[in-house]
Amino acid sequence: MSICLSSLILLPIWISMAQIQQGGPDEKEKTTALKDLLSRIDLDELMKKDEPPLDFPDTLEGFEYAFNEKGQLRHIKTGEPFVFNYREDLHRWNQKRYEALGEIITKYVYELLEKDCNLKKISIPVDATESEPKSFIFMSEDALTNPQKLMVLIHGSGVVRAGQWARRLIINEDLDSGTQIPFIKRAMDEGYGVIVLNPNENYIEVEKPKIHLQSSSDSSDEPAEKRERKDKVSKETKKRRDFYEKYRNPQREKEMMQLYIRENGSPEEHAIYVWDHFIAQSAAENVFFVAHSYGGLAFVELMIQREADVKSKVTAVALTDSVHNVWHQEAGKTIREWMRENCCNWVSSSEPLDTSVESMLPDCPRVSAGTDRHELTSWKSFPSIFKFFTEASEAKTSSLKPALTRRSHRIKHEEL
Repeated sequence: MSICLSSLILLPIWISMAQIQQGGPDEKEKTTALKDLLSRIDLDELMKKDEPPLDFPDTLEGFEYAFNEKGQLRHIKTGEPFVFNYREDLHRWNQKRYEALGEIITKYVYELLEKDCNLKKISIPVDATESEPKSFIFMSEDALTNPQKLMVLIHGSGVVRAGQWARRLIINEDLDSGTQIPFIKRAMDEGYGVIVLNPNENYIEVEKPKIHLQSSSDSSDEPAEKRERKDKVSKETKKRRDFYEKYRNPQREKEMMQLYIRENGSPEEHAIYVWDHFIAQSAAENVFFVAHSYGGLAFVELMIQREADVKSKVTAVALTDSVHNVWHQEAGKTIREWMRENCCNWVSSSEPLDTSVESMLPDCPRVSAGTDRHELTSWKSFPSIFKFFTEASEAKTSSLKPALTRRSHRIKHEEL
């Protein structure tokens, strides 16, 4: 259908070219102009004329989908999983539909964090004015007051937001594998406070204001006849441009501009901001990080910027298929040594879970996450990560005991 319509639109141009080629030199110039026009026509853009409107529901119910008792997204009527190719040969429309559903999923996960996990939504920057762009994070009630343990969760880059590991998993697999909710619930059950970062929420989008160019008729230095002629040419040019734009992209989306959030304009900035204003202020003696993909890079950058503070407060770091690079990020020797002792990276691998994997970089140990799918590494290493944290906490406690004994013995000796 789309190809036939495009051919019908282009047919008059091809006929004109055939007729013109039989003419003289003037006609050849017209042929060149028509060829130039043809070279500018993008068939993919042209086929947008056949697209249904980019108007999608704003609720799961509107999409006729819901999560079942297993946390799987299923069609309300058929019980089938989500279908990406809802309309054949309309990839752009299908992609826009998928993105619209993804935005609903993001809001749904936010609701679960508050209602199901009992987390609080905290606006940042903490001193933001009413009118400036803002972001937010999620925290448990005891995140800043828990004297023992605090767990900090950082997702990767892309479209994911707070509480998610991978949108694709949430839509195509289930909530357990695609969200951070299992980590949050187990952490709270085991006595951790929890902070969930939101490192991809770096700006808000607003519609770009239209710029009205001053009419050339305002120029009083030009003769009236010349101004009228220029205005006529300008109007005809605008008319042709608007017609071509409507023809090229009948569903043109609004032009948007980005307003960045103060001190949170990138994942790295966000991690440092949350550290300074929340994590560093917490009462927890032991802080633990779980960082996936680009979240690992953000943590390493945090270490570079706040090395002494991180070393004094963080007990262990679990990375899942982290994309950090200690050379490119110029992490110093003392940071690399600390990472070797206190970090572990569960990487995508076909080897069994926790099998040692060779590393080319001199930083933290690498072990298999038990899957070769990048987005699944957090979920598959879930039990191993909690075991790692427990062992790290016990090791820290046991290493402190001899020191305390020696100190108390020294005090008694000095008293004598």
